[in-house]
Amino acid sequence: MTNWTVRVADAACSPLNREYNAEMISRYWGRPTNEAEIDAYERDEQDHDVPVFLVVSRDGEDAGCLGMRLLGDGVGELTRMFVRTPFRGQGAASALLKAMEEEALACGVTTLRLDTRKDLVEARNLYAKHGFAEIGRYNDAEYADHWFEKRLKRLTSAPPVAMS
Repeated sequence: MTNWTVRVADAACSPLNREYNAEMISRYWGRPTNEAEIDAYERDEQDHDVPVFLVVSRDGEDAGCLGMRLLGDGVGELTRMFVRTPFRGQGAASALLKAMEEEALACGVTTLRLDTRKDLVEARNLYAKHGFAEIGRYNDAEYADHWFEKRLKRLTSAPPVAMS
């Protein structure tokens, strides 16, 4: 079992954002990207409204990130799920999702949504494994092909049941 540490960070200052963007661009176009293309994306297309941003690390080395924007009416939207290649398959993404669910509840969010692309098969499998159900389109995201939702349950300690 890997010990992951998850902390709140500033999305605008995290180098993980640029790595995420580079991977998303490369995978979408099926070719390597370059610094100018990433700069243009970050300037012209990337959303900047990510008030909740988590970074997962192990032994002091950042391994991945996950953001959440607040859509209102108790709904949060996950974005920028990313795990660096050497850390994949070791539970970092699961640690991020678990921590984000706790952050979401603390922010008054009771429903999490997200969109993803058809080429991100491993992401779709991860979300399904963690209880997200595929839903109809809820936004107008240009590159999205799949939409997911999960209703969160607040964990509370129930009072003991009286036995007679």
